Amino acid sequence: MLENIGLIAQRIKELREIAELSVQDVAKELNISVEKYKEYESGNTDIPVSFLYEIAGKFHVELTVLLTGEEPKLQRFSVVRKDKGLSIDRRKEYKYQDLAFNFIHKKSEIFTVTVDPSKEEKTINKYSHAGQEFNYILEGQMKLFFQDKEIILNPGDSVYFDSGYDHAMIALGNSQLKFLAIIFN
Repeated sequence: MLENIGLIAQRIKELREIAELSVQDVAKELNISVEKYKEYESGNTDIPVSFLYEIAGKFHVELTVLLTGEEPKLQRFSVVRKDKGLSIDRRKEYKYQDLAFNFIHKKSEIFTVTVDPSKEEKTINKYSHAGQEFNYILEGQMKLFFQDKEIILNPGDSVYFDSGYDHAMIALGNSQLKFLAIIFN
């Protein structure tokens, strides 16, 4: 996984250098510290999907380019077979599978997200990112932390929210959680 993070970090740095922007310029524009941005470009730390999504938007490239180094090619339709989406291991809590990775000029990012049940009490890491998000529960039970609210969702339930606010999802009980996540710009 660190090798993959290193390649992604290298692509981010190359895009910044091609645009002739400093680390300080990009960090300021993305509203993160220079130190955090340098960590992401170093390839020695996990890079959140939300950050990758913002970087892709900033440099006008598809998220797939950052993740794989290849341009998506499909323009009319794209079929992704069950469990054959592009796997993205960005955070230890979540396993993403990109379901539209090979479609060019997407208006949204579509993932299945798998969350293993927690065996221990832990700190909930809340994240935020630009846009709006729709989650549809496929399997298991989700506890959604949204700002100061906690919402329980079951298979067939859905939630749509402004993802610019802090949020996190955990699996409840002993079952794995799987949900469809659609992120809109």
